[in-house]
Amino acid sequence: MGFLKDGAGTRVAVKKLDKVSRETEKEFMNEVISIGQTHHKNLVRLVGFCCQGADRLLVYEFMSNGSLMALLSGEVRPSWDQRVQIALGIARGLLYLHEECISQIIHCDIKPQNVLLDDNLVPRIADFGLAKLLKTDQTRTKTDIRGTKGYVAPEWFKNAGVTAKVDVYRVDRFVRVALWCIQEEPSMRPTMHKVAQMLDGTVAVPIPPDPSSYISSLLE
Repeated sequence: MGFLKDGAGTRVAVKKLDKVSRETEKEFMNEVISIGQTHHKNLVRLVGFCCQGADRLLVYEFMSNGSLMALLSGEVRPSWDQRVQIALGIARGLLYLHEECISQIIHCDIKPQNVLLDDNLVPRIADFGLAKLLKTDQTRTKTDIRGTKGYVAPEWFKNAGVTAKVDVYRVDRFVRVALWCIQEEPSMRPTMHKVAQMLDGTVAVPIPPDPSSYISSLLE
């Protein structure tokens, strides 16, 4: 975190690449190019960057409420309405990337750690280091498997090219985790250890039952 010398002392988040290699340089430029083309309320705004000597810095607007992962695994859980609004915000951000940008952008690494929250818990999609830009006439692209284990869509393994639907698959994964956490029956809610494992992608995330089914069973 830091402050800009802009007269207002604007607080910003600074992302620094520790070691510059061919791969990290590619990710750095990829992030600058992709996020530099975007402007949407559900995407983290790139304020500026530094590419001088061995320094590679990305300067973003500061998100005071941290990541979605921290929110979902914290002691104070978000309400059902807040969860719905966060999910809608993520969907709107991806809609913009997939259908409303000059060039279609596949994020390729949507996960709770890469969704940040502002003062009002409005979600902002972040970390475009693995993003893939498609040309105007492209609907799919062939590329190496990208992103976090546990969130990788099945089509990555078929070597037939991927589309923006790989991002949709990733969103489904952590929406499932959120649904498990709001089960009305306490015994059905996962432990925080299990929640962390599901969010990290180290264990499977089964389809959760409808939370209202527990209420219905009590009324029978």
